[in-house]
Amino acid sequence: MADTGKIEFINLKVSEIAPNPEQPRKFFSEEAQDELTNSIKANGLLQPVVVRPVDGAKAPYMLIAGERRWRSCQAAGLEVIPAKVIAGATEEEAYVLSIAENVNRADMTIMEEAGAYADLKAAGWEPGKIAKQFGKTETHITWRLGLLTLRPEVAEMVDQKQIKSNLAWHIAQLNPANQMVAAMRYVRGDFDSEAEAQHFANGLKMMEQQTSLTSEKAPTADEQEKQKKAKAKAKDGLGKAEEVLIPLLEELAEKKPEDLAVILGDDLTRHLRVVGRLYAKVQMVRNLLSKAQGIQRAQAEAFTKAAVEVQKEAAAKKVEKPEEVKPEAGEAEKPVAKPTPKPTAKRAVAKPAAKPAVKTAAAKPAARRTPVKKAADAAK
Repeated sequence: MADTGKIEFINLKVSEIAPNPEQPRKFFSEEAQDELTNSIKANGLLQPVVVRPVDGAKAPYMLIAGERRWRSCQAAGLEVIPAKVIAGATEEEAYVLSIAENVNRADMTIMEEAGAYADLKAAGWEPGKIAKQFGKTETHITWRLGLLTLRPEVAEMVDQKQIKSNLAWHIAQLNPANQMVAAMRYVRGDFDSEAEAQHFANGLKMMEQQTSLTSEKAPTADEQEKQKKAKAKAKDGLGKAEEVLIPLLEELAEKKPEDLAVILGDDLTRHLRVVGRLYAKVQMVRNLLSKAQGIQRAQAEAFTKAAVEVQKEAAAKKVEKPEEVKPEAGEAEKPVAKPTPKPTAKRAVAKPAAKPAVKTAAAKPAARRTPVKKAADAAK
């Protein structure tokens, strides 16, 4: 970072200082703010705020660091406060100083920290440079930047510490819909540990990367037989562990150390070595089983989602079916099914019907005219 120029300590009016609109920290705990205000009322401001002079602004100085202190000084009724003035600092340098002030504070949220690093990255800073500037590892910076893909609802859960940063990163790798699924299931307590929730999120990611929920081809008869034998073997081995190994460990666990030293004698070292190997294997297998469970849960979630979509499609088709199938349904109800034949029927009947109509028309007037003429002659 470039030389920020002259530094001096002076007293400034609170009204001469304006907050930085680019302040990386957006959330201020009311409870912590009240505690700081009470402390300042009792002891005054012990640590000066950091400001830089600005030209053409309403307030001649802008905060670089210490917005919480500045707010509490206002609340405490102080008119003049001590300030560290850094002349010649650019906006970028001021922003870096502001991040340095807040990045290690407990009250700066994870998402605020991620946003601050993102601003520096947008300004051309590489993750390695950001890490060196703030005393972090490059992995830490990269993982924080990875959280910026979280949908707002999940990001809020992270800020409220309902979801820890490590799990949040795994959730951030999912599409928005699955982010909500993983976050809500974790928050409502569906998992026994954060690791289980991570494995579930990884399982969802695996489902997203698959083009289909089913394999491209069904397993052969030989493959099915091998799977069946492997399942039976695993079940048999687990049964032996429950029958032999667990009771043995439970029996040893009931003994006192001084009793085991006598009972096992020269065999104590061997027991310790074997149990140590068992412990390492159990930890490894437990982790594998937890990952498998995450995949299984994700598959169930994916199948449930697919089933819901199928039901929605079926319901939509059912709603459309009466309108589309009306002509077919009309075949059973023949009166309704004759809209098309009617014009043909009219044309066919029109020719024979026209002839009697003409004859009748000629006959009827003659029949009607005769009585009229007779009546006229009689009247004469």
